[in-house]
Amino acid sequence: MAHRLQLRLLTWDVKDTLLRLRRPIGEEYATKARAHGLEVEATTLGQAFMQVFKAQNHSFPNYGLSHGLTSRQWWQDVILQTFHLAGVRDAQAVAPIADELYEDFRHPYNWQVLDGAENTLRGCRKRGLKLAAVSNFDHRLQDILVGLGLREHFDFVLTSEAAGWPKPDPRIFHEALRLAHMQPAVAAHIGDSYLCDYQGARAIGMHSFLVVGPEPLDPAIRASVPEEHILPSLSHVLPALDRLEGSTPGL
Repeated sequence: MAHRLQLRLLTWDVKDTLLRLRRPIGEEYATKARAHGLEVEATTLGQAFMQVFKAQNHSFPNYGLSHGLTSRQWWQDVILQTFHLAGVRDAQAVAPIADELYEDFRHPYNWQVLDGAENTLRGCRKRGLKLAAVSNFDHRLQDILVGLGLREHFDFVLTSEAAGWPKPDPRIFHEALRLAHMQPAVAAHIGDSYLCDYQGARAIGMHSFLVVGPEPLDPAIRASVPEEHILPSLSHVLPALDRLEGSTPGL
Protein backbone atom coordinates (compact mmCIF):
# COMPACT_ATOMS: atom_id res chain seq x y z
CA MET A 1 0.00 0.00 0.00
CA ALA A 2 1.42 3.39 -1.01
CA HIS A 3 2.33 5.61 1.91
CA ARG A 4 1.10 9.16 2.16
CA LEU A 5 3.52 12.05 1.76
CA GLN A 6 4.10 14.14 4.87
CA LEU A 7 5.97 17.38 4.34
CA ARG A 8 8.28 18.45 7.14
CA LEU A 9 10.03 21.53 5.72
CA LEU A 10 8.68 24.50 3.79
CA THR A 11 11.19 27.01 2.44
CA TRP A 12 10.15 30.45 1.24
CA ASP A 13 11.37 33.04 -1.18
CA VAL A 14 10.82 36.48 0.37
CA LYS A 15 10.76 39.48 -1.98
CA ASP A 16 7.55 39.56 -4.07
CA THR A 17 6.43 36.35 -2.38
CA LEU A 18 5.93 37.45 1.23
CA LEU A 19 6.74 41.15 1.01
CA ARG A 20 7.36 43.90 -1.53
CA LEU A 21 8.65 47.44 -1.72
CA ARG A 22 6.12 50.06 -0.64
CA ARG A 23 7.07 52.39 -3.48
CA PRO A 24 8.88 51.93 -6.80
CA ILE A 25 12.67 52.21 -6.63
CA GLY A 26 12.66 55.29 -8.86
CA GLU A 27 10.37 57.17 -6.48
CA GLU A 28 12.51 56.30 -3.46
CA TYR A 29 15.69 57.39 -5.21
CA ALA A 30 14.11 60.61 -6.48
CA THR A 31 12.76 61.52 -3.02
CA LYS A 32 16.15 60.96 -1.42
CA ALA A 33 17.88 62.99 -4.14
CA ARG A 34 15.44 65.85 -3.63
CA ALA A 35 16.29 65.91 0.08
CA HIS A 36 19.89 66.48 -1.00
CA GLY A 37 19.02 69.25 -3.45
CA LEU A 38 19.05 67.14 -6.63
CA GLU A 39 16.06 67.02 -8.96
CA VAL A 40 15.89 63.82 -10.99
CA GLU A 41 12.76 62.29 -12.54
CA ALA A 42 11.58 59.18 -10.73
CA THR A 43 10.76 57.44 -14.04
CA THR A 44 14.26 58.13 -15.36
CA LEU A 45 15.83 56.76 -12.18
CA GLY A 46 13.60 53.69 -12.25
CA GLN A 47 14.56 52.86 -15.83
CA ALA A 48 18.23 53.50 -15.13
CA PHE A 49 18.11 51.26 -12.07
CA MET A 50 16.71 48.33 -14.03
CA GLN A 51 19.52 48.58 -16.59
CA VAL A 52 22.26 48.99 -13.99
CA PHE A 53 20.95 46.25 -11.70
CA LYS A 54 20.81 43.75 -14.57
CA ALA A 55 24.33 44.61 -15.73
CA GLN A 56 25.77 44.56 -12.20
CA ASN A 57 24.17 41.20 -11.47
CA HIS A 58 25.66 39.82 -14.67
CA SER A 59 29.17 41.19 -14.10
CA PHE A 60 29.28 40.67 -10.33
CA PRO A 61 26.69 38.02 -9.39
CA ASN A 62 25.60 37.51 -5.80
CA TYR A 63 26.85 40.92 -4.64
CA GLY A 64 30.31 40.41 -6.13
CA LEU A 65 31.41 38.22 -3.23
CA SER A 66 33.72 36.18 -5.46
CA HIS A 67 35.28 39.45 -6.68
CA GLY A 68 36.09 40.66 -3.18
CA LEU A 69 33.16 43.07 -2.87
CA THR A 70 30.84 43.42 0.10
CA SER A 71 27.10 43.63 -0.50
CA ARG A 72 27.21 47.22 0.75
CA GLN A 73 29.85 48.16 -1.83
CA TRP A 74 27.88 46.33 -4.51
CA TRP A 75 24.71 48.27 -3.76
CA GLN A 76 26.48 51.61 -3.43
CA ASP A 77 27.98 51.06 -6.87
CA VAL A 78 24.52 50.24 -8.27
CA ILE A 79 23.14 53.50 -6.85
CA LEU A 80 26.06 55.59 -8.12
CA GLN A 81 25.76 54.08 -11.60
CA THR A 82 21.98 54.54 -11.58
CA PHE A 83 22.28 58.27 -10.93
CA HIS A 84 25.08 58.57 -13.47
CA LEU A 85 22.95 56.89 -16.15
CA ALA A 86 20.08 59.20 -15.16
CA GLY A 87 22.27 62.23 -15.88
CA VAL A 88 23.86 63.03 -12.50
CA ARG A 89 27.60 63.01 -13.17
CA ASP A 90 28.74 64.29 -9.77
CA ALA A 91 29.63 61.09 -7.90
CA GLN A 92 30.64 63.08 -4.83
CA ALA A 93 27.13 64.52 -4.57
CA VAL A 94 25.56 61.07 -4.95
CA ALA A 95 27.81 59.28 -2.42
CA PRO A 96 25.86 60.39 0.70
CA ILE A 97 22.61 59.58 -1.10
CA ALA A 98 23.89 56.06 -1.76
CA ASP A 99 24.86 55.64 1.90
CA GLU A 100 21.44 56.74 3.12
CA LEU A 101 19.51 54.66 0.59
CA TYR A 102 21.45 51.54 1.55
CA GLU A 103 20.47 52.06 5.18
CA ASP A 104 16.88 53.05 4.34
CA PHE A 105 16.15 49.72 2.68
CA ARG A 106 17.17 47.94 5.87
CA HIS A 107 14.13 49.42 7.65
CA PRO A 108 10.58 48.05 7.56
CA TYR A 109 8.96 51.34 6.53
CA ASN A 110 10.18 50.73 2.98
CA TRP A 111 8.56 47.30 2.82
CA GLN A 112 5.02 45.96 2.83
CA VAL A 113 3.89 42.50 3.93
CA LEU A 114 1.72 40.93 1.25
CA ASP A 115 -1.90 40.03 1.96
CA GLY A 116 -2.23 36.67 3.65
CA ALA A 117 1.47 36.26 4.45
CA GLU A 118 1.21 36.23 8.24
CA ASN A 119 -1.90 34.04 8.37
CA THR A 120 -0.35 31.58 5.93
CA LEU A 121 2.93 31.35 7.84
CA ARG A 122 0.99 30.88 11.06
CA GLY A 123 -1.12 28.16 9.45
CA CYS A 124 2.00 26.37 8.23
CA ARG A 125 3.41 26.44 11.75
CA LYS A 126 0.20 24.92 13.11
CA ARG A 127 0.70 22.02 10.71
CA GLY A 128 4.01 21.31 12.45
CA LEU A 129 6.12 22.37 9.48
CA LYS A 130 9.63 23.69 9.92
CA LEU A 131 9.85 27.00 8.02
CA ALA A 132 12.85 28.72 6.48
CA ALA A 133 13.44 31.74 4.27
CA VAL A 134 15.75 31.05 1.32
CA SER A 135 16.28 34.29 -0.54
CA ASN A 136 18.55 35.97 -3.07
CA PHE A 137 19.16 38.84 -0.67
CA ASP A 138 21.90 40.35 1.47
CA HIS A 139 22.29 40.34 5.25
CA ARG A 140 19.79 43.21 5.71
CA LEU A 141 16.98 40.70 5.23
CA GLN A 142 17.20 39.66 8.88
CA ASP A 143 16.51 43.24 10.05
CA ILE A 144 13.70 43.66 7.54
CA LEU A 145 11.93 40.47 8.66
CA VAL A 146 12.34 41.36 12.35
CA GLY A 147 10.99 44.86 11.73
CA LEU A 148 7.95 43.51 9.87
CA GLY A 149 7.20 40.89 12.52
CA LEU A 150 7.87 37.94 10.20
CA ARG A 151 11.19 36.65 11.52
CA GLU A 152 9.53 34.77 14.40
CA HIS A 153 7.83 32.45 11.92
CA PHE A 154 11.11 31.07 10.55
CA ASP A 155 13.46 28.50 12.07
CA PHE A 156 16.25 30.09 10.06
CA VAL A 157 16.89 32.62 7.30
CA LEU A 158 19.37 31.71 4.55
CA THR A 159 20.38 34.51 2.19
CA SER A 160 22.40 34.07 -0.97
CA GLU A 161 25.02 36.34 0.59
CA ALA A 162 25.41 34.03 3.60
CA ALA A 163 25.26 30.83 1.55
CA GLY A 164 27.65 32.05 -1.12
CA TRP A 165 25.37 30.96 -3.95
CA PRO A 166 22.17 32.49 -5.34
CA LYS A 167 19.10 30.56 -6.41
CA PRO A 168 18.72 28.60 -8.67
CA ASP A 169 22.17 27.20 -7.77
CA PRO A 170 21.43 23.80 -6.20
CA ARG A 171 23.97 24.44 -3.46
CA ILE A 172 21.80 27.02 -1.67
CA PHE A 173 18.89 24.55 -1.56
CA HIS A 174 21.20 21.77 -0.35
CA GLU A 175 22.49 24.11 2.36
CA ALA A 176 18.91 24.83 3.48
CA LEU A 177 18.23 21.09 3.70
CA ARG A 178 21.44 20.58 5.67
CA LEU A 179 20.52 23.32 8.15
CA ALA A 180 17.05 21.81 8.56
CA HIS A 181 18.33 18.20 8.75
CA MET A 182 15.81 17.23 6.08
CA GLN A 183 15.75 15.21 2.88
CA PRO A 184 14.42 16.86 -0.31
CA ALA A 185 11.50 14.42 -0.60
CA VAL A 186 9.86 15.88 2.54
CA ALA A 187 10.58 19.52 1.65
CA ALA A 188 8.81 22.06 -0.55
CA HIS A 189 9.74 25.56 -1.70
CA ILE A 190 7.46 28.49 -2.51
CA GLY A 191 8.45 31.49 -4.62
CA ASP A 192 7.51 33.79 -7.48
CA SER A 193 10.37 33.00 -9.89
CA TYR A 194 9.91 30.11 -12.30
CA LEU A 195 13.66 29.72 -12.79
CA CYS A 196 15.06 30.54 -9.35
CA ASP A 197 12.31 29.12 -7.15
CA TYR A 198 10.12 26.62 -8.96
CA GLN A 199 12.75 24.96 -11.14
CA GLY A 200 15.63 25.50 -8.74
CA ALA A 201 13.99 23.53 -5.94
CA ARG A 202 12.65 20.77 -8.17
CA ALA A 203 16.10 20.23 -9.67
CA ILE A 204 17.33 18.79 -6.36
CA GLY A 205 14.22 16.72 -5.67
CA MET A 206 12.18 19.13 -3.56
CA HIS A 207 8.54 19.86 -4.22
CA SER A 208 7.76 23.43 -5.25
CA PHE A 209 5.00 25.91 -5.90
CA LEU A 210 4.93 29.03 -8.06
CA VAL A 211 3.30 32.20 -6.73
CA VAL A 212 1.83 34.22 -9.60
CA GLY A 213 0.62 37.81 -9.61
CA PRO A 214 -2.34 39.40 -11.36
CA GLU A 215 -0.41 39.71 -14.64
CA PRO A 216 -0.91 36.90 -17.19
CA LEU A 217 1.60 34.09 -16.77
CA ASP A 218 3.95 33.43 -19.67
CA PRO A 219 2.26 30.74 -21.82
CA ALA A 220 5.43 28.62 -21.94
CA ILE A 221 5.67 28.65 -18.14
CA ARG A 222 1.99 27.92 -17.68
CA ALA A 223 2.29 24.96 -20.04
CA SER A 224 5.16 23.49 -18.01
CA VAL A 225 3.76 24.01 -14.50
CA PRO A 226 0.88 21.77 -13.37
CA GLU A 227 -2.18 23.72 -12.26
CA GLU A 228 -1.92 22.32 -8.73
CA HIS A 229 1.55 23.89 -8.39
CA ILE A 230 0.34 27.41 -9.23
CA LEU A 231 -0.62 29.72 -6.35
CA PRO A 232 -2.70 32.74 -7.44
CA SER A 233 -2.36 34.12 -3.89
CA LEU A 234 -0.93 33.14 -0.51
CA SER A 235 -4.39 32.02 0.61
CA HIS A 236 -3.97 29.11 -1.82
CA VAL A 237 -0.89 27.74 -0.01
CA LEU A 238 -2.56 25.62 2.67
CA PRO A 239 -5.07 23.98 0.28
CA ALA A 240 -2.17 23.26 -2.11
CA LEU A 241 -0.26 21.56 0.71
CA ASP A 242 -3.35 19.49 1.52
CA ARG A 243 -3.54 18.34 -2.11
CA LEU A 244 0.16 17.52 -2.23
CA GLU A 245 0.09 15.52 1.00
CA GLY A 246 -3.01 13.71 -0.18
CA SER A 247 -1.24 12.51 -3.32
CA THR A 248 0.87 9.38 -3.63
CA PRO A 249 4.64 10.09 -3.70
CA GLY A 250 6.21 9.37 -7.05
CA LEU A 251 3.00 9.80 -9.00
